[in-house]
Amino acid sequence: MLPVATAPAPAPSYLRPDQLAEVLDRHARWIKGQPGGARANLALADLEGADLAQRDLRGARLVGAKLARCRLSGTNLAGADLFGVDLRDADITRANLMQTDLRGARLRSADFSNANLRGADLRAGTLEARRGTGSDSHPDAQDAEATRQTHRSALARLQGGVTAEGGIPTDLTGAVLAGANLTEADLCGAVLQNADLTGAVLTDANLSGARLNGANLTGARLDGCTFDNADLVGTRMVDCDLSQAKLGSACLTRPIDSMGSEIQRAIFDHERWIDSVGQRGERAELDGTDLSRADLRGVNLSAASLRGANLSDAALTGARLMMADLSGANLERANLMGADLSGANLSFARLTGADLTRVNLGPAEIKDPSGRPTGRSWAANLMGADLRQAMLTDSRMVQANLTDADLENADLDGADLAGAKLQRAHLKGKVPRRR
Repeated sequence: MLPVATAPAPAPSYLRPDQLAEVLDRHARWIKGQPGGARANLALADLEGADLAQRDLRGARLVGAKLARCRLSGTNLAGADLFGVDLRDADITRANLMQTDLRGARLRSADFSNANLRGADLRAGTLEARRGTGSDSHPDAQDAEATRQTHRSALARLQGGVTAEGGIPTDLTGAVLAGANLTEADLCGAVLQNADLTGAVLTDANLSGARLNGANLTGARLDGCTFDNADLVGTRMVDCDLSQAKLGSACLTRPIDSMGSEIQRAIFDHERWIDSVGQRGERAELDGTDLSRADLRGVNLSAASLRGANLSDAALTGARLMMADLSGANLERANLMGADLSGANLSFARLTGADLTRVNLGPAEIKDPSGRPTGRSWAANLMGADLRQAMLTDSRMVQANLTDADLENADLDGADLAGAKLQRAHLKGKVPRRR
């Protein structure tokens, strides 16, 4: 997306424990209507790791606050302004988030088990007024403008000083929402890749345009839920009643048995070739093949030739692709979470927006024809690869060749780049730490 506005990203505001305690005490008095009370304003505050469990934070202002790894279990956040908040890896189990503004929030790997998110707004973060707000909700025009400016600052921080056209999508990648109540929640355009929604209540929820590839919706209640233009490639929907759901133009998985006999035979013969160490079957030659939206979860295509293949939006979680040739392949928005790509050739591959969380892109051990180790290894090759906006969280890229690779806005949090070649690689923003 093209940047349309720039602003300096604000520095986080740090609070001492005694300062935080005073803010929380005054908020409690404000809730009860007692003298000396004041609504908590913790906008842009750095509260990472704080214990806020069982607190009453109804209506609190937490815009852009850093609450990663916080304890918020059982906390009442009904009606709170959580626009652009960072709640990654936080414990929000059994919390009350009714009618909260969570637009543009970073919620990756957060635990919302059994939380109440009824009517919550989880659309992309923009400066557009929240639905249902206006002069009736904000009679004080100055207060409304102050809120808008705080939202602007939160957006600037999220995008490193650049506000993108279309806003910042709410990121629930890998979040746990098991048993959560999302009735009438607005998740339009939200990213829910590999999220756990087992047993969640999504009655009348809006998931239009949401990315649910790899998500688990087993046993979820979907009456009146809208999935128009949603990405449902690789989504698990066992024991779900879809009779009242609105699928519209949802993008669904292409099972292997729908791809034609030649592709099915190639994959079957390749797995026999791998299992027999080359004695039976044959190596798959799938150069240029259209495997877009294919369900290839857990498949073993190690050493296969997939040069220039179209694997865009494919479900490849847990796939084994050791030393596979994927040079020039299109893997845009593919879900490769937990896949083994050790020693693979991904030179000049397109991986824009792909999920490579916990992927192994380290060196592959070279074995002799009998399958015994030779003591040598082969590094993964990502020379010239397009990894813009890719998720590489906790990935292993030891000794990988990333020469001339484009990693603009890629998430490299926790990635292991020990010994990696980064000559002329485009690394906009924070340079990843080499272990």
